[in-house]
Amino acid sequence: MHIPDGFLDTKAWASTTVAGVAAVGYSLRRTKLALQPRQVPMIALMGAFVFAAQMLNFPIAGATSGHFLGGALTSILFGPWIGTIVMAAVLVIQALVFQDGGITVLGANILCTGFIGCFVGYGAFKAGMTIMRGRGRAAVTFIASWLSIVSASAGVALLLAWSGTFELGLALKAMVGWHSLIGIGEGVITMLVANYLLERNMPAVKEVTQHG
Repeated sequence: MHIPDGFLDTKAWASTTVAGVAAVGYSLRRTKLALQPRQVPMIALMGAFVFAAQMLNFPIAGATSGHFLGGALTSILFGPWIGTIVMAAVLVIQALVFQDGGITVLGANILCTGFIGCFVGYGAFKAGMTIMRGRGRAAVTFIASWLSIVSASAGVALLLAWSGTFELGLALKAMVGWHSLIGIGEGVITMLVANYLLERNMPAVKEVTQHG
């Protein structure tokens, strides 16, 4: 879902750079207040997993790419603020080292793939668990993950349309259409990994999902 350089006009990439920096900065502040030492190894391991999974991508219409995101997974396990930091770190390394995603559009990629994906996934998970009164966690995780990737792709489509790169209908059809299918795989992976960790009562995960 990375946006390449040149696909956003000046007003779009400049605005999203400012917004992306602000989102990461505030997330760092919130993370410092919430992060527990015992969580650090698991967060690092999950970041490595997301990084590796995101490297497996494929092109779709509009010269963008589709792949596993991981925002919902990290946010469900550790909360959306930590999730945003993990996603931002992954995106920065991919852009600077592997040229996967542009430099000028890094803020836009962080906002869509990181911030939007993390908060929609986490919000949907918490809302679903409240509605279901703690039951059906696997199904709720799957739906939250699917909504996360679809909402992130919609954010990319809106930015492409705002820049005049593509007409809004075409951008939404390409991005949301494809990622509605990709989201099925995302949901399955997120459901399996999250439930595996939660069912084993791992302290670094449980203290966030219970009180986050």
